[in-house]
Amino acid sequence: MHLLAEVGYFEPWWMQLAKALVIFFVVFNLVPLTLLADRKVLGRFQHRYGPNRVGPFGTLQAVADIGKLVFKAQFRPAGAQGWLFAAAPVISMMTAAATIAIIPFGDTVDIFGTKTGLYGVDPSIGILFAFAFGGIAFYGLMLGGWASASKYSFLGSMRAAAQLISYEVAQGLSLVGVIMMVGSLSLVDIVNWQADNFWMVGPQLVAFLIFLVAGFAETNRAPFDLPEADAELVGGYNTEYGGGRFAAFFAAEYLNMVVVSGLIVTLFFGGWHIPFVDPPTWVDPIVVIAKMCVVLFFFIWVRATLPRLRYDQLMSLGWKILLPLATLNAFVTAILVVVLD
Repeated sequence: MHLLAEVGYFEPWWMQLAKALVIFFVVFNLVPLTLLADRKVLGRFQHRYGPNRVGPFGTLQAVADIGKLVFKAQFRPAGAQGWLFAAAPVISMMTAAATIAIIPFGDTVDIFGTKTGLYGVDPSIGILFAFAFGGIAFYGLMLGGWASASKYSFLGSMRAAAQLISYEVAQGLSLVGVIMMVGSLSLVDIVNWQADNFWMVGPQLVAFLIFLVAGFAETNRAPFDLPEADAELVGGYNTEYGGGRFAAFFAAEYLNMVVVSGLIVTLFFGGWHIPFVDPPTWVDPIVVIAKMCVVLFFFIWVRATLPRLRYDQLMSLGWKILLPLATLNAFVTAILVVVLD
């Protein structure tokens, strides 16, 4: 909101409420679409059709899956830790939803005589905001595994903890170069800088690759789905969950995929910006969502292509490769920014 304050106007409460409803409606509708795409694309990769019975061409399969889970009876193990067991999936959902608020879907526009940005909020520490909620989301996995009173669930939550400290440091360091080049932590400022110069994926290619790999680990997607490794841990941290609570964990994973895709598009692919083209402002959200869909397709592609890493291989990748590369990238960027300023 600091950009709006600088130019001398503020958003009324009704505009903020309307934007929140629209943004969350659009993004939450991307979750069942991503779930459907995951199953359909995986089917094609594996030389089968995938869902094709419920609705035209299987388009209502994701809605049927979610509805089936929501209407199932709730249960919990006898030794589970009561309200902590129930709070874990809520934490995972809420933290992912909170991060959506800072993803910019477009520039400032005039709606009914009121100027507003096509994003929920634009905090001056936007990147730190995203990392803070990403760290809190980890507690949902930890509580889910520990409160279930199951050894397999607890092992999954411990893997989630080890995985977090392995990739989170490298993921944060990978963005130091971006911050130094732009001179701001605001996601809107980063997009505007790319619109005036060039997409950050060019000069910060190493940072992009590190952030992408860490993004797979953050969303617990293959080849880093160790916290829920079904071949080893039955189902990992969510083994004892069923019904709506399992649906919340399931939806949180896909919502995190959408959030990470939005951050990648914003930080490295120019957000709503299209090179050499100046489309009308109403096109901006379509451009962002289209770019996010490309990144989401890549998530599914990797899942269909790469096998799950061993536990020790993930630790080695995080500490021996990603962290030194991220540190070196930040060091080289700092030197170049000073020399070429």
